[in-house]
Amino acid sequence: MKIFKRILIILALALLVIGYLNYPKLNLIAGFASKNMASNVFISDRTPGSVAENDNNVPLIKLAKVELSAKSAIGTVFGLMPRKTVYREGLGCVLVNESYDENQPYLQPNRTNTSTSEYPFEVKLGTDSLLTNVNFTKLQAALEHAFSEPAIKKTRSVLIYHKGQIIGEKYAKGFTKESKILGWSMTKSVLATFYGMLEYQGKIDLNAPAPIAEWQKDERKNITLNHLLRMQSGLDWEENYTRISDVTKMLFLANDMTKMQAEKEAIAKPTEIWNYSSGTTNLLSGILRDRFTNRQEYLDFPYKTLIDKIDMHSMLLEADMDGNYVGSSYGWATTRDWAKFGILYLNKGNWNGTQLFDENWSKYVATPTKNSEGVYGAHFWLNAGGKFPDVPRDMYSANGFQGQYVFIVPSKDLVVVRMGLSENPIFDVNEFLSEIIKAIQE
Repeated sequence: MKIFKRILIILALALLVIGYLNYPKLNLIAGFASKNMASNVFISDRTPGSVAENDNNVPLIKLAKVELSAKSAIGTVFGLMPRKTVYREGLGCVLVNESYDENQPYLQPNRTNTSTSEYPFEVKLGTDSLLTNVNFTKLQAALEHAFSEPAIKKTRSVLIYHKGQIIGEKYAKGFTKESKILGWSMTKSVLATFYGMLEYQGKIDLNAPAPIAEWQKDERKNITLNHLLRMQSGLDWEENYTRISDVTKMLFLANDMTKMQAEKEAIAKPTEIWNYSSGTTNLLSGILRDRFTNRQEYLDFPYKTLIDKIDMHSMLLEADMDGNYVGSSYGWATTRDWAKFGILYLNKGNWNGTQLFDENWSKYVATPTKNSEGVYGAHFWLNAGGKFPDVPRDMYSANGFQGQYVFIVPSKDLVVVRMGLSENPIFDVNEFLSEIIKAIQE
């Protein structure tokens, strides 16, 4: 009997230790579930049941329960650690804390929501196409393959654009060309593009020191905008989503997400290391904000100069509690609008006769960053090192968590968008793209 009691005591102590160590994680679990549910329901018009069954049905997150009201959601884990997300018109959903006043007025961006033309799409499938180099039988087989094994690959949409035409497009059940899908870190590439546009307008010098006052007193004063765009600033940052880290504290706890990277110390000189950092992108969002005389100009700038200008009218950039765009992670758009972003780069910044950034900018973002082993340029991912052996080396892409991709292949005059809930290698990017490329080389 004494042995049995000792075993019970040991088990109880073990459970207490496990609970103590993991209790802070409940904050992140409940926060992710709450934010993801709210954004999918209020921005993408998904049903709560679909989001719970698919998007939030992943390890740990599926432990959370989310209750929805008219414009908010509250996530809990075993009834503990309630985290609330609220919807703000024009700014999307934001995970809040006790310091946030839901009744405070807020600014929202001014939008132009009318398309000026049908550019850039012509939908030409099969016999309707005049492209003699495309084997539409093989192309259709490649599309079907991308959607096979739905429980594993979890593909939601694919769009293939070649020589001015949509030559392939398919959606999983529950998704259509009108469905807004979260791009996660593809938003980083959008944020970087604002800097390309400012450079083209002669308003910034990428090789100038980053305008962070606190850095001017130490070695961080040598960090340039170019270093930040290439993730080679040398600043400390932990990008780990499986535990409490810099990135999870920023996304699920911070009022102002633009500050966290700025407060980090240097662990190396600029260019000595390459370290992927969502904090760096949000720092760039803050630097962008500070260029304007008021907050309204900052909120309007992305839509006025890029997003609405290329008719990406479905796109929504979500903001943090303080109203800063979360450029690291929270951009929503339809598959066709994500394709428009890729087409802008395929056309080297020219949109229907208007140049939005210098032709060399597309070359700049696709140039390998030192110490990245050829996989990263300037807020875009690369195939320069041959990571995907059966895909042209000039392919570069905007990538996001769980397999969101906008692939740009200049040598094939090709843009491919794939949205889903699984990423490489579960969703085999090399196989996917090589099958498409073989079909257009017939």
